Amino acid sequence: MTEYYDAADVRKFDEIGRCAPELAKRFFDWYRVVFEEGALSEREKALIALAVAHVKQCPYCIDVYTKTCLEKGADLEQMTEALHVASALSAGSCLIHGLQMRRRAEQLGM
Repeated sequence: MTEYYDAADVRKFDEIGRCAPELAKRFFDWYRVVFEEGALSEREKALIALAVAHVKQCPYCIDVYTKTCLEKGADLEQMTEALHVASALSAGSCLIHGLQMRRRAEQLGM
């Protein structure tokens, strides 16, 4: 059975510019700079990326940033903690929208 996501696609990421090379160049230039050492270390940025990858549920990014985190010196405990931070924030943002639901239900005469 063919999987919906193909891990080989990650190696083809640079092909996204095939039909819009100038836009792809700008994206890749920006992307590279974003992950350079700055106020945050490359390890910290990789942990953030891993957490966001889980929230966005991108299997490609999860694979890439798991490897990147390890290469940048993060350990499994730090990676797991980053995942829990992202999960808590994601759950909290879902729950806070319950107030919108409740307000709308009250408007509709619940």
